[in-house]
Amino acid sequence: MGVSFRSFAIGLFAAAVVSLVVSYAELKIKYIQIGFLQLPPAVVGMFVFLLLASSCAGRIKKQFGLSAQELLTIYCMMLFSSMISSRGLLEKVLPLLVTPAYYANEANGWAKFYFPNIKKWMVPFDPSQPLQNSPPLVAKRFFEGLRSGEQIPWHQWIGPLACWAVLALLIFGAFLCLASIIRRQWVDNEKLTFPLAQLPLEMVREDRETGFFRNRLTWAGFAIPAAVFAFNGLHGWYPSIPQVSLQINLHDYAVNPPLNYIGYTPMFISFAAIGFFFLLPADMLFSLWFFFVLTRIQQIVAGSYNMEMMEMPIYPTKLFIGYQVMGAYFVLAGYLLWVSLPHIKKILRSTFGAEKVIDSNELLPYRVAVFGLIVCVLGAAVWLRLAGMSPWLAVFELVIFIFIIAVVMARSTAEGGLLMTETSFRPVDVYRLFAPTSSLGPANMTVLAFVDAGFFRDLRGLVLTGFLDGLRIGDGVQIRRRAFLPVFVVSILVAMVVGGAFQIWLPYKEGGIHLYDYAYASNNRWGFMDYESAMRGTVSRVSWQAPFFLGVGIAVTAFLAYMRYAFYWWPLHPLGYALCASWTMIVFWFPCLIAWILKSNVMKYGGMRTYVRARPFFLGMILGEFSMAVIWTVVSWITKAPAPAFPWP
Repeated sequence: MGVSFRSFAIGLFAAAVVSLVVSYAELKIKYIQIGFLQLPPAVVGMFVFLLLASSCAGRIKKQFGLSAQELLTIYCMMLFSSMISSRGLLEKVLPLLVTPAYYANEANGWAKFYFPNIKKWMVPFDPSQPLQNSPPLVAKRFFEGLRSGEQIPWHQWIGPLACWAVLALLIFGAFLCLASIIRRQWVDNEKLTFPLAQLPLEMVREDRETGFFRNRLTWAGFAIPAAVFAFNGLHGWYPSIPQVSLQINLHDYAVNPPLNYIGYTPMFISFAAIGFFFLLPADMLFSLWFFFVLTRIQQIVAGSYNMEMMEMPIYPTKLFIGYQVMGAYFVLAGYLLWVSLPHIKKILRSTFGAEKVIDSNELLPYRVAVFGLIVCVLGAAVWLRLAGMSPWLAVFELVIFIFIIAVVMARSTAEGGLLMTETSFRPVDVYRLFAPTSSLGPANMTVLAFVDAGFFRDLRGLVLTGFLDGLRIGDGVQIRRRAFLPVFVVSILVAMVVGGAFQIWLPYKEGGIHLYDYAYASNNRWGFMDYESAMRGTVSRVSWQAPFFLGVGIAVTAFLAYMRYAFYWWPLHPLGYALCASWTMIVFWFPCLIAWILKSNVMKYGGMRTYVRARPFFLGMILGEFSMAVIWTVVSWITKAPAPAFPWP
């Protein structure tokens, strides 16, 4: 079945609305980050209202109601709109383009170090002009707001935005081609479960009026987070109403040595995360929380022996743990390649005419996907070269980012059901194994400061996972995969245009420094701050910890992968080790632990039948938390009142 015109048209409108809602909620309200998860709360919440509207329309006349295929087409368009409008692109790239101009001062020397290496077409200000007593007006008004009678300088933004859109579309094109290549291996051959696709599929089952939405357990699960966030929201208006605390910081209680080396260890209570994790196998759940706890034990032991514990640059973990994770990623990427070799060989033989492979129902013909992947990667490398990066470094960065980091992150959602795609290292951290950062030179470091912050550091909203989940969702309702191609492409373009325009208008109206700190004062500055000392000529030593613990990570992951392959009873999954130091597990380790306890006991004492009966309750918790996020976004937007904080920072 293909995509109907009305679902495509409604999807365009819904994608535009989602882009605006996500942008306002995350940047203006701040406490409700509803767009950056791989299953965005904004999309799930609005999907509920779409289902209700479709049901009401169907009662008036049956033809007015939307089919499951149409509903999920709209869902996928909203999914990409949410990702692009949030961390997937806009919230990271747009503030970045005026950050060096606004935050440059005599103390940090950014104008001296970075400006000579910034191409004029990359930014909306002129980097060749010396800074006066204040930043260029285009940057100053972006961060501080327009004065009465002033207009947004759109003409200064159009050129740089178009140039950065080219890089973004090349990277997204590479992800699209990569998804086309690996889909059959992951879905048909390995039969991964894609947990993030289960909720929308459950919600549109043909018997939904007598099944999921009629199940009392669904609404019992829905009621728990709905009540909690109703109380917490009303508490902001009426302090006499009690508030339910959803965060406990363990590190606040570990004040004496050696426990004080535990580092930042929050315990967030997210009903949605518990619901998602309940869908995973118990051994995966155990691996996820166990290896996170192991990172804290490592820090305590290292601190008790006075081991030097350097920080991983611009990541919330220690260097000796971050490089273990790096080793795990390389082994996992190699393992995934080895397992996929028969499939990849068939694709390559088909591409060069040596063998015919049926690919008529794939998103792209394999020949188009292979050559498209090569063209997109090389095109992105050319873009980076034009920006000032050395060709070898451009290829090095893109290969590690696309084929190692992004692939492992996509696997973490397809198999591990993780709501966030966050890693613990950048491609440049691999280079730092062999030489100091300063050896790259000013031109390379300038471009890296931009692309690290814009693409390589924070991978939340990774569209590769959206392509794979979207294809799996389409399979669930028999939509032809190739029919989804315009759905994916157009929804991304709509979000880039609508969300981009709104996210330029909003800071000029409100002042970026008064909006979400992460977008306007943190992520956008970290890249420039990270390379600042190297720009000054400081030659940082290559610590012995980096290569040593890289080797530890490689050895441990290889052992875990072998044991997993050789013994079916082996309980530890190498993916849990690879994700142990990520922000994802810092936020979700405690919900994972709760879900593991619940899932283990349900399976032990009730068996599969009890698990199947309990699923609607946990899906209802996801629905309840995400729906309340959308409701409070709308309420806060209309009333300008504070909204409650939600436990996925």
